[in-house]
Amino acid sequence: MMSTLLRQGDGFAGRADGVYEALIRGHQGLGDEDSAALNARLVLILAHEVGDPEVLAEAIALARRSLRPAGQDDGQA
Repeated sequence: MMSTLLRQGDGFAGRADGVYEALIRGHQGLGDEDSAALNARLVLILAHEVGDPEVLAEAIALARRSLRPAGQDDGQA
């Protein structure tokens, strides 16, 4: 199914590397539990910012599709 609600173009206007770096910096010095808590809070903040349940549902579905099924290996030994 093709996305109809999610942005298709470069939403960062060519600055995706900087956004990625900011996300990584946000996790620096955090343990696994605090890193997971930061991710959960960030998801909720951004979901609130999006503010459209249909867009969020589409984003959740896209994220789930991008996960490997449990138990599937990546072909590396």
